[in-house]
Amino acid sequence: MKPWISAIHAYVPGKSSGADGRPLIKLSANENPLGCSAAALEARSKVAGAAVYPDPDAKELRSAIGTLHGIDPARIVCGTGSDELLNLAAQGYAGRDGDACDEVLFSRYSFAVYDIAARRCGAVPVEAADKDFGCDVDALLGAVTERTRVVFLANPNNPTGTYLPASEVARLHAGLPSDVLLVVDQAYGEYLNADEDDGGLALAAAHDNVLVTRTFSKIYGLAGERIGWATGAVHIVDTLNRIRGPFNVTVSGQAAAIAAAEDQAFVDAAREHNTAELARFTATIEALGNHGLRAVPSKANFLLVLFEGAVSAQEGLNALANAGYAVRHLPGQGLPQALRITIGKADDMDVIAETLRDLVEGSA
Repeated sequence: MKPWISAIHAYVPGKSSGADGRPLIKLSANENPLGCSAAALEARSKVAGAAVYPDPDAKELRSAIGTLHGIDPARIVCGTGSDELLNLAAQGYAGRDGDACDEVLFSRYSFAVYDIAARRCGAVPVEAADKDFGCDVDALLGAVTERTRVVFLANPNNPTGTYLPASEVARLHAGLPSDVLLVVDQAYGEYLNADEDDGGLALAAAHDNVLVTRTFSKIYGLAGERIGWATGAVHIVDTLNRIRGPFNVTVSGQAAAIAAAEDQAFVDAAREHNTAELARFTATIEALGNHGLRAVPSKANFLLVLFEGAVSAQEGLNALANAGYAVRHLPGQGLPQALRITIGKADDMDVIAETLRDLVEGSA
């Protein structure tokens, strides 16, 4: 094994069962509690010919995405989830030459895949300081060196839910050298309101060193099909196409994603559900501030709850498991005092809120 590969800590997915193996309601992976579009399910069910390879270029899917977002399909590349594309971005533009290692930069408390993507290609992952669990543009720019090749920005950020407005994203890009690739990971971008556009797609359309990635796993509810896409300058798309897996998006995945992209009514309904339940749950956590709970303001489909009082995050995790729910504890990402809780159905959020309230009030 190469030494830079041996340094990788494999990605740990959200759990769906308790320590005793008992199945739990899974609110640990930011999946859509409403499922996916009925039209996507129907399109997926009609796919035939499993022995035949899918369209290697995903032409119809790229066309559907292009129509939806006003992007030339030639500037779009599809992947096995956006994870594949994030890894390809690092692989295409960073690496090592003997003892000389490029650097891949991101903020503390960013998506765990960024560290893996950097190490996977032999580059050095560099963490910049955060600002209250979110991206600090000045810290990121201050960490840029002559070896920096790729900067990852998750917006909204996973696992904290924080959000960088368009003015700050533009300032980050303007401060980077032109030979550094800025990757704006918008996996949760569809959960933003129309007036909260971070400007990433416009930057990718106007500049030669910006790549935006998105996914059908979150608001579209197609996590099981593993479909992502990215857009940027033609030369960036060409780089990713050279090294992506052949036939990397399945026949059923392409069909489902095309139908999902055309069913924006489902997307609107999912966003409305998330907005309402996120606000309600956030208010509950904030009301328990005197008992040591704090909510990190979120623009995604989850809430990061900090346990800063007598009750620990591990105790919260155990209590929620006893109530029948799996949520995400994050000591491996430097957040041992936090639980990331996916926004689920209204009844489930009621149980979670009541469980946490009883736990912290009972410890007083």
